[in-house]
Amino acid sequence: MQETSEITADKVFKRSVLAVTAFAAYLTPFLGSAVNLALPSIAKEFNASAIELGWIISSFMLSSAVFLLPFGRLADIAGRKKIFTAGLTLFTLSAILIMFAWNIVSMIVFRVIQGIAGAMIFGTSMAIITSVFPAGERGRALGINVTAVYLGLSTGPVIGGMLTEYFGWRSLFAFLVPFGIAAIILISTRIKKEWADSKGEKFDLAGSLIYGVALFGVMYGFSKLPSPSGWIFLTAGTVLGIFFVFFERNTENPVFDIRLMLRNRIFAFSGIAALIHYSATSAVGFFISLYLQYLKGFNAREAGLIMISYPIAMTLLSPLAGRLSDRHDPGKIASVGMGFTAAGLVVLCFLTPATPISTIVILLTVLGIGFGLFSSPNSNAIMSSVEKRYLGVASGVVGTMRMVGQMFSMGIAMMLISLFIGNRSINPETYSGFISGMKTGFFIFAILSFLGIFASLARNRR
Repeated sequence: MQETSEITADKVFKRSVLAVTAFAAYLTPFLGSAVNLALPSIAKEFNASAIELGWIISSFMLSSAVFLLPFGRLADIAGRKKIFTAGLTLFTLSAILIMFAWNIVSMIVFRVIQGIAGAMIFGTSMAIITSVFPAGERGRALGINVTAVYLGLSTGPVIGGMLTEYFGWRSLFAFLVPFGIAAIILISTRIKKEWADSKGEKFDLAGSLIYGVALFGVMYGFSKLPSPSGWIFLTAGTVLGIFFVFFERNTENPVFDIRLMLRNRIFAFSGIAALIHYSATSAVGFFISLYLQYLKGFNAREAGLIMISYPIAMTLLSPLAGRLSDRHDPGKIASVGMGFTAAGLVVLCFLTPATPISTIVILLTVLGIGFGLFSSPNSNAIMSSVEKRYLGVASGVVGTMRMVGQMFSMGIAMMLISLFIGNRSINPETYSGFISGMKTGFFIFAILSFLGIFASLARNRR
């Protein structure tokens, strides 16, 4: 009887952990996909250029990427639940700040703060799940968590489009506040356990600072290309990144143990595959959202309904892909997903202002299938390849690859917009330039996806 009670309590605890992490995983992608549709409204209120609109997205990604790995390591030492809860709190507070943004600069600054909060959430959520669920259940649990991410992407365009259309773009952030508060209450009352497998070890502050500055230099520099300042930041960041590798190899408790990349083939190539996949897909929503609203003449709500096929396919396939990765090789499943992504991007290269909406929906669905088959198996491969003491770091690496990939993708998009239409707004005079830049972007993303297939397959070679 006591054994039955313990089993029941364990199931309830696991479900509570999964519910809290999935709830938090929903919030950030919901906001990201909703903000894409609100960009024209924000541009109108703040008289913002296309480059400034890109920074509303990129500022969040940049700050998240810089802080993900340090917070992942800090969570291993100080406690994953503690960092996770702090991230939820800061995310909710930043949403309130953005509601009262008075110009484009203040909004970008508040998005930076929100990105730091996102790093605290995503740098710990997968580590918490991996700490609770054993190997045979982990893929399914990670699949459900990824499903929550895609559910946010699915409902973001619909709910976000309607909120923007009827109540203005600020309502997007107001909508998040009660959900953030509910998540904080949920984790505080239902999850009493803490996980700190590296408790007592020293936090590598110097390494974290070097890493953060190096990554900022590379990502910011790339976003400013082809200007001279872009090359300066990119070069400085790269040199500092090389120094970081040597510095960490001689540090007792490094923020990132370089041996994970050098000696763990599955970890290394799964991380590279994630970086490539997010680099090839993240700016697709940015381009398609602007294409539908400016060139096709749809409002935010209508564009959201058209774009929903992309995340719906992800949402439906992620739990299945996660469950399959518990029974079969995650690398092969993820590679098939990358193949779908590459095929969809190749066809998107031929997009024109006259392309039927049905074709766009089909292509977005193909991309969604690719993403759904790739993400949770790839995450399962990464999280299952490391010791428990490195789970926070591994979770941080997963998040960092996602954010760096997203930033790289947006950097390509912003660079192409700068090359083809300059610092002008998107209007009938610049439509042809926008289309050329978008198609060039899809071509680059397709090439990246084909390279990603080989990186994904390479993880299991001996």
